[in-house]
Amino acid sequence: MGVREQVYDLTNAVGDKLLKGVNRAIGKQSELPLQPFYDPGDFSWVAPMEANWKAVRAELDTVLAHRAALPNFQDISTDQYQLTADDRWKTYFFYGYGFRSDANCERCPVTTRLIEAIPGMETAMFSILAPGKRIPAHDGPYKGVLRYHLGLVVPDASVEQVGIRVGPETRGWREGESLVFDDTYEHEAWNETDETRVVLFVDVVRPLREPMRTLNAAVIKAIGYSPFIQDAKRRHREWEERFARETG
Repeated sequence: MGVREQVYDLTNAVGDKLLKGVNRAIGKQSELPLQPFYDPGDFSWVAPMEANWKAVRAELDTVLAHRAALPNFQDISTDQYQLTADDRWKTYFFYGYGFRSDANCERCPVTTRLIEAIPGMETAMFSILAPGKRIPAHDGPYKGVLRYHLGLVVPDASVEQVGIRVGPETRGWREGESLVFDDTYEHEAWNETDETRVVLFVDVVRPLREPMRTLNAAVIKAIGYSPFIQDAKRRHREWEERFARETG
């Protein structure tokens, strides 16, 4: 482990202790019950996403034409090195806690319009799992957001071969359909098929009662200014420059 990774591990450890207390308070003030998965139909913004999934898929296909040049998740988000160290989890970021990839958004205007219409959208990207890739069990650090997946490229296989477990519940993705879940529950994902799996991955602000809603907004803003996010922004900018040169 290098010095950079040690620094980020220490920063994350301190942050995790603080966030645990905030997470408990968020749980008490959540407008939604505390559970692993939620009914996508309970979120009004899901229907437009599913209605336009084929347009998003078409834009994804143009991105996948340059798949080899896409960044590995851990190349952008350094804390992911604990989960993945190979080149089988690729990403294509649109947004990340106040950071907007203008170049990536310009290449995918329909996807960008849709995600920008999601209330409380904080992070959005294409998440690309190569054949045989498994993301080990882990839990997200912060309960102030919920995670959304829209199936875009899903192998025709059983949930045992390609799926996601959140807490005690296991689900499979379907093209054009959605999953909404709380990633602070232990979760893992896998693609044991010989085909690629891609979802549109979005983090959205959890519905909360006041005053926790205001505190949550402040915490999320602070996350955007954290050294970890600033480093991810720098890494992504460097990748954008390389990608522009390689793809012309």
